[in-house]
Amino acid sequence: MAYYVGVDLGATNIRSVVADGDGTVIGSADDGTPQGPTGIAVTEAVLGVVREACAAAGIDPERANAAGIGAIGPLDLAEGTVEDPANLPDTIDRIPLTGPLSVLLDTDRVFLHNDTVAGVIGERFHSERNPDDMVYLTISSGIGAGVCVDGNVLAGWDGNAGEVGHLTLDPEGKITCGCGHDGHWEGYCSGNNIPNYAEYLAEVESAETVLPIGDPDFSAVDVFEHATDDAFAAHVVSRIGHWNAMGVANIVHSFAPIVIYVGGAVALNNSTRVLEPIRERMDEMVMTNVPEIRLTTLGDDVVVKGALASAMTGGTGDRTRL
Repeated sequence: MAYYVGVDLGATNIRSVVADGDGTVIGSADDGTPQGPTGIAVTEAVLGVVREACAAAGIDPERANAAGIGAIGPLDLAEGTVEDPANLPDTIDRIPLTGPLSVLLDTDRVFLHNDTVAGVIGERFHSERNPDDMVYLTISSGIGAGVCVDGNVLAGWDGNAGEVGHLTLDPEGKITCGCGHDGHWEGYCSGNNIPNYAEYLAEVESAETVLPIGDPDFSAVDVFEHATDDAFAAHVVSRIGHWNAMGVANIVHSFAPIVIYVGGAVALNNSTRVLEPIRERMDEMVMTNVPEIRLTTLGDDVVVKGALASAMTGGTGDRTRL
């Protein structure tokens, strides 16, 4: 019997699944992503979650034939590591992944992808239409995209294609992104940065609001929850919608997808408020064909299922390889 492992390493959570040769998930586990003290702590947490998933599946880790990993970036594919992740503390500068997991599973068939690349592999693998031109966009702690063009999933020579969250949308650079650069899409619209953007707008507009501006626990959840009863919160959500539409228009002009699937915690928890402003603005922002814009069909599982599909298909997600 063949067994395959999928891993989703996010800035907030780590998930792993184990599937049999038919792709049926027979074991799973998850844990929070350590916020330090170093990247080794994250590596150890990944290995721990994989061990738990294998235990839940009733197999020893060494019985796995292959594994796929969808991880936050940026990546160093040659080293099999995450390097200086923008959405983890600065003390975490390097997270070894493929080497330690290869040792645990006793296989060199460990395929590392940016998490959004794993996401588009998952969408393509599980799609009934299986279109050759599609994008998976995540709006979560960070923002990124996995892209498939003419049937080819784009990874880039270093694994970092699709870092669309670091497109410069605001040339005035009023907000600094977690990566340290100014004016990036992610700096305005990601879950980690929406509170910063709201605080900036409240200050420059001298706004009255019920939002807990300045509270250390102030989060994106507060902004969306109060959008129905607070005019300023609704204004912030509207501005976020504008930036998101601008970012998606850039994706459309760059890659000409037939469909864009949107996932990530911000989108999944606020699907109407996130997707409708994008759809409404596409005709005025896009000069080419406007794609279908849909919520991901795979929910929270999109990255881990893409990682699993990668393991099963030799890193490609191409079902013809099964």
